[in-house]
Amino acid sequence: MDMEWARDGDTRELFIVQARPETVQSRLDAGNLKSYSIGDHGETLVTGISVGSAITTGRVCLIEHVRDIDKFVEGSVLVTGTTDPDWVPIMKKASAIVTDHGGRTSHAAIVSRELGVPAIVGCGDATHVLHSEQEVTISCAEGDTGFVYEGEAEFKVEDLDIGHVPETKTRIMLNLANPQTAARWWKLPAAGVGLARMEFVVSNAIRVHPEALLHFEEIRDEAVRAEIETLTSAYEDKPQYFVDQLAIGLSRIAAVAYPNPMILRMSDFKTNEYADLLGGRQFEPHEENPMIGWRGASRYYDEGYADGFRLECRAVHKLREEMGFDNVLVMIPFCRTPEEADRVLEVMKGEGLERGMDGLEVYVMCEVPSNVILAEEFAKRFDGFSIGSNDLTQLTLGIDRDSDRLAGLFDERHPAVVWMIESIIERAHKAGAKVGLCGQAPSNYPEFARVLVEAGIDSISVTPDSFLAVKQHVAEAEAKTRRVA
Repeated sequence: MDMEWARDGDTRELFIVQARPETVQSRLDAGNLKSYSIGDHGETLVTGISVGSAITTGRVCLIEHVRDIDKFVEGSVLVTGTTDPDWVPIMKKASAIVTDHGGRTSHAAIVSRELGVPAIVGCGDATHVLHSEQEVTISCAEGDTGFVYEGEAEFKVEDLDIGHVPETKTRIMLNLANPQTAARWWKLPAAGVGLARMEFVVSNAIRVHPEALLHFEEIRDEAVRAEIETLTSAYEDKPQYFVDQLAIGLSRIAAVAYPNPMILRMSDFKTNEYADLLGGRQFEPHEENPMIGWRGASRYYDEGYADGFRLECRAVHKLREEMGFDNVLVMIPFCRTPEEADRVLEVMKGEGLERGMDGLEVYVMCEVPSNVILAEEFAKRFDGFSIGSNDLTQLTLGIDRDSDRLAGLFDERHPAVVWMIESIIERAHKAGAKVGLCGQAPSNYPEFARVLVEAGIDSISVTPDSFLAVKQHVAEAEAKTRRVA
């Protein structure tokens, strides 16, 4: 609907003055899924790991350094070495993304899935083989390997009927982070949002490190001070800018899920990513390995970030209590010990987010082996677990998930990882806690869906482009499991 509003300047009353069927958005196929198949094509230029299942054509725009992103031509195929949060503004404008480095869990892969943009990562030599203005076809519809073909290839696109999605006992939910694209998926019959990432809103809508807002008078860089002043010009209380903008951004995702749950993962930036926020370098330490450093729960009670975490909590409280999104639940990432959980929950309680009060459920990510080993202890403190298969695989097998050289060894189906997953499901259920999984493995590997179903997983959360495939895989697995039983 196209709705027009007016507010009385004297009484502050709000009126709807017009409502009619919207003439553009109502005709769009929001949430529709498509199937792609490749036909005749040109020479294969480079290959890598495919992300998504789409095919597209376009002209290459080679950008090697983030300082040159203003040279990107909207609608082009972005070709670069690697990406980080600074690249997101042009990733949103790309028709496809191709990188030299990275695996299925790299920044480029995760963000492109969220944006619904086809990507090919870990190509190795794309920035040397491809050049700007070159016409290419990006094909992610041929399995695990993505292909960059010379010229415009022939391909077919078929609409998939989401009106006949199979019913499953296992709840299939969505992974979402970008409020601007969340509304595209409202038609999908998902059981809610199983993983809403806070980082996207912070890095793209807020852009300022929370400590830089809390201690603005300490900012030494004049250029940074000026930019923060501009962003927060409407706020006398600069920390309130963080609270309001975070709540507004996340509300768009909560609205898509409502009344189904939206499980919000609290911030999980690594220190190098926090440092890239405005004013962040002044408040973040340098770490040799941020992936297993000061991240997640360990920050929330630490005096170096506890005040920043309190701002996150206030935004969640605003979402639930003031804006009415009581479907917003909370999830704590990278929580290494039960004692750490106690400290985090105490900080949350101090900001009005007490587990069990007003229906608030609090979950913990299961991504550290200690979460499995001490499952019963964590289950006493949380309502459930969400298995982060990327980090759990990384820490179980001892593999840097961003390593190109080790990409072939990174496999969620490895017996050691499967044992971890089966163990946490069994032990959590005995303790009365729910278990879900958020990751790409069930969509990449149909047999993995059966492993999860047979283990009794309660929910699986995937990116929207994988929703239908995972639904099908789970339905088939549930049918086989019933026949065997």
